[in-house]
Amino acid sequence: MPSSKRILFISNGHGEDNHTSHVIQTLRQLCPALDMAAMPIVGEGKAYRSLNIPIIGPTQRMPSGGFFYMRRLYLLKDFQSGLIGLTWRQLQAVLQYAPNCDLIMATGDVVSQTFAYLTKRPFVSFISCLSALYEGRLRLNPLLWHDLNSSRCLAVVTRDPYTAQDLNKQGLTKAQFGGIPALDRLVPTGKNLYLKPDIPAIALLPGSRIPEAVRNFCLQLQLVLEIAKIMPEPGVQFRAALVPDLMAQLDDIAKTQGWQLNEGILTYSPVGSSPDTPPLAEVRCYSDAFSDIVCESTLVIGMAGLAVDLAVAIGKPVIQIPGEGPQFTYQFAEAQTRLLGISAQTIGTKPATPEILKQAARRVVETLQDADYLAKCQENGRQRFGAPGASERIARLLLTYLGET
Repeated sequence: MPSSKRILFISNGHGEDNHTSHVIQTLRQLCPALDMAAMPIVGEGKAYRSLNIPIIGPTQRMPSGGFFYMRRLYLLKDFQSGLIGLTWRQLQAVLQYAPNCDLIMATGDVVSQTFAYLTKRPFVSFISCLSALYEGRLRLNPLLWHDLNSSRCLAVVTRDPYTAQDLNKQGLTKAQFGGIPALDRLVPTGKNLYLKPDIPAIALLPGSRIPEAVRNFCLQLQLVLEIAKIMPEPGVQFRAALVPDLMAQLDDIAKTQGWQLNEGILTYSPVGSSPDTPPLAEVRCYSDAFSDIVCESTLVIGMAGLAVDLAVAIGKPVIQIPGEGPQFTYQFAEAQTRLLGISAQTIGTKPATPEILKQAARRVVETLQDADYLAKCQENGRQRFGAPGASERIARLLLTYLGET
């Protein structure tokens, strides 16, 4: 018999949409008849649209991509693009839809949680972007503390065990460890990456937001050349996990950076080198092999958020070089370092220069040769992120409050 229960997902961020989409997939397996809808506050909600989840209000891509806190100029650009009016219309859509819902799940920070609180409906909070690991203690702003302490908030789910323990000590006893839902589906698919055995593999993760991801990838290609110049035998192999929109621009990227592109393989030969001379560097690019590339890599060069989190969670060391933003600036990379502990190393304090790239290349070589450090990264990932299974933990929690278990 069809379930009469209805749940609304509210999220404010691309990573938050991603987290929620994995919970939705598990919910569909556990309770196929559940009626689900979503309101992504940032961006266009692609993660929901890919699952055919109805979106109840207006969406719009903003200049900052939701990362205006990294650079206040982007906030001004968002205002000029109609941020205030858009947010107001989204709130009205939520308030109109919510009375018919049995439960709300809010993923993100104060914006999504306040939306959920204002519905006057019971809600479960997933503060996926917040962690006590940044500073040793999570300092919630007064409005968010009020929302989470209210009787409408049934449970507060955290991304890591330490944050749940910290909030419990602060008196928020409804806080409990959830984890990172995307981690549950980070498993190799068997994609052939044409990796040579016994040679270190480096994953390139430039992020997903265009045009920033294009700029990031161009920086990473420059870093690849610096690594190739100093990497001792037997060398290293590079695999890039790119979004389709970035793959579509590879031809232009190759031309501007001086590389050659052939069927998704970028190669670089110095000017004047003989046609018979092997290329200095090769990067194989994929838009459908993220899990395989991350799982099979020895080290990650990351300029992303959630993708880097996932790599660290499974024990990979990460080298970060700051870009121009709006997301992956030095401020973001430095915060990632505090969140991820010893597994993440940030090189440079400004958008990468040729000297910073040379320094990063040296660090890559040193890291690959440090067996003790690589082993510590394995342990650090387990400690920071806890046991996998977040999708099912959170899904079953929601079903409990819906009375569907």
